[in-house]
Amino acid sequence: MNVVPRDLMTEIPVLPADFRGAMRHLTGGVSVITAGRGKDITGMTVTSVTSLSVDPPTLLVSINRDASSFPLIKRYGAFGVNMLAADQLDVAERFAGKGGLKGADRFAGSQWVTSVSGVPLLVGALSAVDCEVEEIVERHSHGIVIGRVRDIRNSTRNAALAYWHGQYVAVDQDEDAARLAEVSVPTHSRRGV
Repeated sequence: MNVVPRDLMTEIPVLPADFRGAMRHLTGGVSVITAGRGKDITGMTVTSVTSLSVDPPTLLVSINRDASSFPLIKRYGAFGVNMLAADQLDVAERFAGKGGLKGADRFAGSQWVTSVSGVPLLVGALSAVDCEVEEIVERHSHGIVIGRVRDIRNSTRNAALAYWHGQYVAVDQDEDAARLAEVSVPTHSRRGV
């Protein structure tokens, strides 16, 4: 593979609209990030959660520095990651700002428990993860928040909420596996593979 030296590359600006369009092709699991303690709480809907390390259990999330959650994460040094089930679309929309709700008002209509670190975790989420902030790397408009996992509450549910092409979609392990089995190539015709 030939690599062009950086000094020979022509800088072509990438337009934000083009970048957003490219990112719409990336399917993301929908989570609600929660931050704060007591009545000083807020949260936001994100698709930017990823695992960083298994040993020690660590994840990262990218958060806009103008978001109301960002200063609370910095102040309290903790956050929750609530991975949403397919039937929790109302939670995703509420924490995305639909209806104009802000701060603690976004938590109404769902059941929450207080985590070890003090952040709210969603009862009935596919997984609710309590994280202690290990580091925040601020770049451009966002902060990459690295969180050491302190507690996990997993459910037995198996239908996830995802976001793709600007829409929420349900991903159901049982239903989707059955659909894939109906259209997949039979294994007996794949000899020699």
